[in-house]
Amino acid sequence: MSMAPRPPIPSFIPESAPFTKEQRTWLNGLFAGLFDLHDSITPLSPAAAAQLMPGLRDFGAQPAAASAETGDGAPWHDPAMPMADRMKLAAGKPLPRRMMAAMAQQDCGQCGYNCKDYADRLFDRSEKRLNLCVPGGKETSRMLKQLTAELDGGTSALAAEAAAVPQRVNASLPGRSRDNPVSAIFLSRRRLNKEGSEKETWHVELDLAESGLDYVVGDSFGIFPANEPALVEAVIAALGAPVDFPIGERTLREVLTDGVSLSPAPDMLFQLISYITGGERKTKARALAEGRDPDGDAGALDVLAALQKFPGIRPDPEAFIEALDPLQPRVYSISSSPKTAPGRVTLTVDALRYAVDGRMRHGVCSTFLAARINPGDTVRVYVQKAQGFALPQDPGKPVIMIGPGTGIAPFRAFLHERQAVKAPGRNWLFFGHQRSACDFFYEEELTAMRAAGHLTRLTLAWSRDGSEKIYVQHRMREVGRDIWAWLNDGAHIYVCGDAQRMAGDVEAALVDIVAEHGGCAPPVARDFVAELKRKGRYQADVY
Repeated sequence: MSMAPRPPIPSFIPESAPFTKEQRTWLNGLFAGLFDLHDSITPLSPAAAAQLMPGLRDFGAQPAAASAETGDGAPWHDPAMPMADRMKLAAGKPLPRRMMAAMAQQDCGQCGYNCKDYADRLFDRSEKRLNLCVPGGKETSRMLKQLTAELDGGTSALAAEAAAVPQRVNASLPGRSRDNPVSAIFLSRRRLNKEGSEKETWHVELDLAESGLDYVVGDSFGIFPANEPALVEAVIAALGAPVDFPIGERTLREVLTDGVSLSPAPDMLFQLISYITGGERKTKARALAEGRDPDGDAGALDVLAALQKFPGIRPDPEAFIEALDPLQPRVYSISSSPKTAPGRVTLTVDALRYAVDGRMRHGVCSTFLAARINPGDTVRVYVQKAQGFALPQDPGKPVIMIGPGTGIAPFRAFLHERQAVKAPGRNWLFFGHQRSACDFFYEEELTAMRAAGHLTRLTLAWSRDGSEKIYVQHRMREVGRDIWAWLNDGAHIYVCGDAQRMAGDVEAALVDIVAEHGGCAPPVARDFVAELKRKGRYQADVY
C-alpha cells in the first residue's frame, strides 16, 4: 500500500541564520514537531550536531517584534506591567485599545467581561460603569474617566472606531453573568492549613442542585458577598444617621450591608466631603478626590477611615450612598470537576485579614466565606466561563500544572477530571507554599493520586522550611531538562496564582529552560514560549 507523501516542513529558521542547510532542516523539524505541525524530526549527523549548539546560542541576538506581542496584538496585556508603561505602549492606538490598556490585564471576569470586551463595551456605551475592574481599583477607574472624556468629543474618527467594535453576545441566561446571578446554598468549609500556619485557607463547598448551573473545569465562580456587620455599624455611627434611614425601598443598614463597597474610599466620597467642609479640610478632600495624597495615607483609607479623617461631617445619607461604589462580586477558580462532584462546586479561598492603624481589615468575600456565612444559607452566584484556560482536547497530551498556594484550585479540578475520564496523558503538578508541615493543601488526595500513578510527578517548593526561600520557579529550573523533554512530547503548560510576581517568575524560568536545554539564545526562547501561547499550549489564570 502506498503511503501519502509527508507534508513539507514549515520554515522557522531563515536562510540568513548562521547554520548549514542540514542544521536548518533539523531545527525546522524540531520546532514543527513541538508545535504539532509535523510528526517527526529529521535526524542530524553527529558532525552537524557538534557544530549546532554554539551557532544556535548566537542566533537571534535581537528579540523579534512578536515577542513583545500577546496573541491579540496587545503588548500591554501583562498584569505585572505598571499602568504608566501600559499606557505608553498603547499611545496612539484607537481609543478602545487604550481603554483596554487601563484595565488590570487579568481577564478575571469580575467586571463581567474580559479586559478587551469591557473596553469595547465602554467605548460603544453599552456599559457605562467605569468602576467595575476590581483588581485595577481606583487607578483603572481614574484612567477610564480620562479616556471616556474623549468620547464626549464625538469626533468622526471615534464614530468610525465605534462601527468597528463587535457587538456584545447576550449573556442574559440565569447564572451566566454578574448581571443575572442565581442562588446557591452554602454547604460547608474546612480549613486546609494545619496548626502552625501563618495563613488561613479554606476549602468551600456550595450546592448547585437548585440553581440550574453547570460548569466545566477551568471555569471560575462569581460570588456576591456581604460586608462585615461590625464595619457596617461603625460606618453608620460615624455618619450619625439612623440605621433605618430610607434609601429607596431599603434601609441604610441594608444598603451598606450588600449594596455598596466600603473599601477603598472612592474619589466621589472625597468630592462630597469637599462640598460640606471648609478650610484646610476642604483642600485635603479636594486633593484626595483628584487622586493626590496630601498626608501620605490615601492608600489606607477605606470608607470608615475616610469618615474618621474628617470627623464631625454629616453628609446626607442618600448623597453618601450615591458617592460610594457598588459592591462588586468576587471571582474564584473552581477546584472541583462536575464529573466527580455532580451538583456541587468547590473553591479554595485565602481569608484576607490585616491590621491598618490598629484596626483589623477583612477581605470582604474571603472572610464572608470563611466565617460569616453559615451552612444552609443562600448566596447569589454565577459561573464565569474560562477565557482560554482549558484542558487539551486530546486527553493523551501531557500537562504540566504550576499552582502555588490557592493557585492549586483549577489543577485539583483538572486532576479530578482527567482521573474521571481515564485520560491517558501524563500529569505533572508543581505546588508550593510556606511550610510543608502545615501548608500542603489536599495532601492526602495528591499523595493517593501519586501512588496510583495518575499524578505522574509532584514537585513541591517550601519557602519557609529552610534558610533559603524555595519557590516553584526554582524547582522548575532544577528539573528543566525534564520539562524540556515533556514539551518535546507535546505537553501543555498551565499557570495559576499571583499575577504580580509568580506568573512572571514562572514564565522567565520557562524561557531560561528553553534557552538552556533547547540550546538557543534568550530571544529565540522567548519567541518559542510566545508561540506556545499562541498555540494554546501555555495558558495562565492569574489574579
